[in-house]
Amino acid sequence: MGGRGGDEGANRFPPGALGGEQIRAAIERPRPLVQGYRSLDEQVQPNGFDLTLEAVDRFATAGAIGATNADRALPQLERLPFGDDGWLHLAPGPYLLTFNEVVDLPLGLMALGRPRSSLTRCGVAIHSAVWDAGYRGRSTSMLAVDNSQGFRLARDARMLQLVFFSLSRPPETGYQGAYQGENLGNRDR
Repeated sequence: MGGRGGDEGANRFPPGALGGEQIRAAIERPRPLVQGYRSLDEQVQPNGFDLTLEAVDRFATAGAIGATNADRALPQLERLPFGDDGWLHLAPGPYLLTFNEVVDLPLGLMALGRPRSSLTRCGVAIHSAVWDAGYRGRSTSMLAVDNSQGFRLARDARMLQLVFFSLSRPPETGYQGAYQGENLGNRDR
């Protein structure tokens, strides 16, 4: 399978990082760059887009990664419930975050995720991967609570800023890995 037919936005922007106005324009197109956001005005930043928190899971078993994808084993997860007030207290340790937003990258764009600076100031880090051109899904990232007193976070909190980059030459084929379409339900298709 090659790229996505009629891939809007593949060569829409000059090479480099997208600014807030370009991101907003890409979100407002017929095939939005981001869907499921809470507040476009609050989430579009001068140099990126803030993803918000949908869910937090605890790692319940070990994972494994080998020389090939056949040797990959993802750990079992345990969903942590938010309190009636919409908050969750996390003890020190690693957690898996799932975001509210669905990101739909055309072949001409890729993204890198960076934690919001307030997290660092709280003794918390987010570890993330590259969002490849052609990826579509509701992504996850690892949250590491390093503060010995723990960390509180609210449902829908802005957690990770995606920085979008326009490629000088879009690939012939976009992302086709195991996480294509991850965490999408019927409402997202």
